[in-house]
Amino acid sequence: MEPVVDRLRTEYEGVVEFRLVNAETDAESQALATRFGLQYVPSFVFLDSDGTQRDLVVGEVSEEDLRAVLDSLQ
Repeated sequence: MEPVVDRLRTEYEGVVEFRLVNAETDAESQALATRFGLQYVPSFVFLDSDGTQRDLVVGEVSEEDLRAVLDSLQ
C-alpha cells in the first residue's frame, strides 16, 4: 500500500495531509488506533480539518478507490 499512498500524497499535496502511523511501535500511534477503534492493517481514517472522522477504509484497497474517497471529501 505504501507506493499507492506515496503517489496519492504527491497528487494531493497541499490539499490533504497524509500521516503514516505504526501502532505496533509508537505509543502516540497506539492512542490514535484506540481512539478510532482500529484493529486491522491497513486502515485509512479520513478526518476533516477539525479532526472529525469523515470516513474509514479498512484493508487493502485500490488506488482508484482511495482517490474516490479523497475526492468525495473535498
